[in-house]
Amino acid sequence: MRRFMPGDIIQHFKRETVEKDGFQYLYEYIGEATHSESREKMVVYRALYGDKGLYVRPYEMFMGEVDHEKYPEIRQKYRFEKI
Repeated sequence: MRRFMPGDIIQHFKRETVEKDGFQYLYEYIGEATHSESREKMVVYRALYGDKGLYVRPYEMFMGEVDHEKYPEIRQKYRFEKI
C-alpha cells in the first residue's frame, strides 16, 4: 500500500507535460482529513507554485491511477507520486 507522510513532496502526473525546472504540479502532502458530513476520507495538500493554495481531494481519487486511455502519453502510474 502506498503511504505519504506530512512534508512529503509529491507530483501530479501532469508534471510530465511541463518543463521540470520550476515547481508546477509539485505539492507538499499535508495529511488526511475526514469530511465532517459524509465522513469521506480526504487528502490535504499544498501547491508549491502559483498562489501556494491549500487543496483537498477525495482519498480514493488522490491515490488512484492515471487514466491511461485519456492520457496515453503519461508514463506515471498514479495520479500523485512522491518524488
